[in-house]
Amino acid sequence: MLSRHLPRASKLAAGLRLGQKYRGLATVSDDPLSRKVEMTNWEKGNYINYKKMSENLAIVRSRLNRPLTYAEKILYSHLDDPHGQDIERGNSYLKLRPDRVACQDATAQMAILQFMSAGMPSVATPSTVHCDHLIEAQVGGAKDLARAEAINKEVYDFLSSSCAKYNIGFWRPGSGIIHQILLENYAFPGGLLIGTDSHTPNAGGLGMCAIGVGGADAVDVMANLPWELKAPKIIGVKLTGQLSGWTAPKDIILKVAGILTVKGGTGAIVEYHGPGVDSLSSTGMGTICNMGAEIGATTSEDQGAEYDQLIEINLSELEPHVNGPFTPDLATPISKFKVAVEKNEWPTELKVGLIGSCTNSSYEDMSRSASIARDALDHGVKAKSLFTVTPGSEQIRATIERDGQLQTFEEFGGVVLANACGPCIGQWDRKDVKKGEANSIISSYNRNFTGRNDANPATHAFVTSPDLVTAFTIAGDLRFNPLTDTLKDKDGKDFRLSPPTGAGLPAKGYDPGRDTYQAPPTDRSTVGVMVSPNSDRLQILSPFQPWDGKDANDIPILIKCKGKTTTDHISMAGPWLKYRGHLDNISNNMLIGAVNAENNEANKGIKWVVIGDWNYGEGSSREHAALEPRHLGGLAIITRSFARIHETNLKKQGMLPLTFENPEDYDKINPDDKVDLHVTDLAVGKPMRIKFAPKNGKPWETNLLHTFNEGQIEWFKDGSALNSMAKKTKA
Repeated sequence: MLSRHLPRASKLAAGLRLGQKYRGLATVSDDPLSRKVEMTNWEKGNYINYKKMSENLAIVRSRLNRPLTYAEKILYSHLDDPHGQDIERGNSYLKLRPDRVACQDATAQMAILQFMSAGMPSVATPSTVHCDHLIEAQVGGAKDLARAEAINKEVYDFLSSSCAKYNIGFWRPGSGIIHQILLENYAFPGGLLIGTDSHTPNAGGLGMCAIGVGGADAVDVMANLPWELKAPKIIGVKLTGQLSGWTAPKDIILKVAGILTVKGGTGAIVEYHGPGVDSLSSTGMGTICNMGAEIGATTSEDQGAEYDQLIEINLSELEPHVNGPFTPDLATPISKFKVAVEKNEWPTELKVGLIGSCTNSSYEDMSRSASIARDALDHGVKAKSLFTVTPGSEQIRATIERDGQLQTFEEFGGVVLANACGPCIGQWDRKDVKKGEANSIISSYNRNFTGRNDANPATHAFVTSPDLVTAFTIAGDLRFNPLTDTLKDKDGKDFRLSPPTGAGLPAKGYDPGRDTYQAPPTDRSTVGVMVSPNSDRLQILSPFQPWDGKDANDIPILIKCKGKTTTDHISMAGPWLKYRGHLDNISNNMLIGAVNAENNEANKGIKWVVIGDWNYGEGSSREHAALEPRHLGGLAIITRSFARIHETNLKKQGMLPLTFENPEDYDKINPDDKVDLHVTDLAVGKPMRIKFAPKNGKPWETNLLHTFNEGQIEWFKDGSALNSMAKKTKA
């Protein structure tokens, strides 16, 4: 757990460098890398294989003969074939052997259903499932949890029984958010973890390379197949100076997001290094990695290692930032935020402030926010705006209850929600405004796309540190700057909030709280998986049909998506999460949130290829955003560019993610054009021809590009990656 894990992990990293004895490691003379060190306190027999990592890395070093970044060291030490693997950043496809797999409950349903169809008795790689996505925030933690357990009983029973059957650790509802649980219990320096949620990089706070993937990728690794990743480019962020006052670790990633934009990190690992890293806590580094939304790693690199892009940030000069609305990369320093609010006519009244979530729910975050709330209470002032608190785990909730922060938040006027994702992913039964009513909210979450939190497209959602969220709720106004502005106390006198203070770790250690973990039984032979044939939420999968070997002629464009099309637009979350295990039912939501270029409205069901804009499929690693179009007969998604996870997910399901050789071709396409797609052109490194036939106009042809390799082409031909895997299992 975090109370033991954090100091022990930092000592372990030092021990590996210096040969000191930590976490069961012996001295250098006793070959510390050969000692058996268990990955986690929750499992027996799953060991960290530092010796194998070291051997792989030595092979790669001898081949490349150049300094390596820290992220490269982790990836290359997990290569399936370090001798023969082609290694070129940005081009090669690496075949990797991750140490662990983690799934949240919404994506775990389909991942496990797919794994079941492979016919294996047990997962081949240590795996866990975490129940955090299906708990809707309504009135408060205990009641919301009880309601979720009743509503989602058949899903939780399925996950509990299937985890027991296939040797998977199961974290019950109320245990906490997947990323906080992973950081507390499973992260370790140098490890490689994949998780079916895009904020899996949170585990980078302990020097782990943790990558968000689709469910099909998780199934591959569970089934003992190598995981394939296009060798990422490495973006270096050099930190100097030291944070102080109102500036928090969150401000680092808010600044970086403004520099890189939501497209800038695609296909890259963001690695933080430099002397400024030394002053950051592990959980603070986790926050930075979490919101990187691609991959985050934090620690040292070889002298002379080169980055594909380098960003330098002086922490001593960094201002607190507020990002948004409607996108997490619109970054504004607090000194300029009031002007931006007034200039853009954003609603100035703050309706709700929300702290917590997987990004910012550590003990340090909660302590700092509670210090601000206590400062206000000492002046006789409470929150003007609605204020919610989401603990990241049962361990955090129990500890801040014991140490008094929870009571402070409640005195302040806060509502403590369940240890779950809640409003961050749209699980919020919001009552204070009507849908369509323009309003502002501010959170310490990681994403703020249109309608993501409350399904209201008129909600202006901003993201910032928990410190600023708490300060804004006291003022109730977005024009407030706690660094310079004053507030009125209970007697009408002016006062200025003191800068936040808080401990990185609790002085008394952590209180684990309720026991929420289910270990797999020793004898799993009699365990049955619970799936009702009459369920509207769970459905045993049938394989997709293989490709017929022909070109596709005279097929329609289902929709031409205009502008930002995230996985939230393609496959809405919120109330649709209940159907994550039933492909027929969840497919009813496909593309209902995307803006159609034909009428500038959200799609109402047009009768197929899909035409997309830049960075199509950004956002959550939503497996269903790829499953649904395949299930409904889609052949290809043709865009200016793709977000990495979604592009891979489409390939896994037997679809063709294609990009325009000339991005300007997007503007020439009419939504009612018919299409001839030369599918038989599909070959590694070669373009695919397409012809567009307008209703009124001359047909025209162009080329489409793709990133398929030979193995991925087999997925398409077989109908899906799962079909290819099943063929190999039977062979």
